[in-house]
Amino acid sequence: MSLPGNRVAGLGVCGFTLIELLVALAVMSMLAVLSWRSIDGMTRTQALTQQRADGLLRLQAALGQWNADLDAIIDTEELKPLHFDGQLLRMTRRDSAEIGLSSPGVRVVAWTLMNNATSQGSQWMRWQSGPVQQRDELAQAWKQAADWAATGDSGADGRASAVGLAAIDQWQLFYHRGETWGNPLSSVGTVSAAGAGTVAESAVPNGVRLVLTLTAGQGLSGTLVRDWIRPTLKP
Repeated sequence: MSLPGNRVAGLGVCGFTLIELLVALAVMSMLAVLSWRSIDGMTRTQALTQQRADGLLRLQAALGQWNADLDAIIDTEELKPLHFDGQLLRMTRRDSAEIGLSSPGVRVVAWTLMNNATSQGSQWMRWQSGPVQQRDELAQAWKQAADWAATGDSGADGRASAVGLAAIDQWQLFYHRGETWGNPLSSVGTVSAAGAGTVAESAVPNGVRLVLTLTAGQGLSGTLVRDWIRPTLKP
């Protein structure tokens, strides 16, 4: 006896119709798209998190360097140990590589806010001279710091270096003199014990308050205030 055409050994022929195949392909395609979007979103989130973490670490390193510079201030008697003109802060500090020697070297360090052409924003910048030990070298380094702030050129001698530390919109400084915080350009609170009207311009203030307005989109945003207290200040 012959078997029906759609039967083999008593079993029905198994398979998918064309419509079922098309539906299955459509579902698989949708799952693939959703999976790709999920992976892409995770990758973007990871990259953004890493970028913000790197920015936060750079900011912490910048503030650490800021404190280290202030802690190492030295009065050379030829120049003010700390001078701020409203835009550029210059200071003379011990050379960290020379600490412990009988005749430590001195570096001139400068901090300012510069426009960054690459990122189309503003960067908090730090410049330092090479180590100097002669008065004429110190005076020249002091002038090079001002030239760098005006032109962005770190110097042609190869010993000076400049680096961008953090993206900020603006910065402000306040000095603590006497019993109050005030503008560094003001002489209020700087009258010395030598007599009224004598301003101790070369003296390091009791404290320095740094106010940074951070650029939006970083790990931190808003206003950051950092106070430094002179280590030799007596309570």
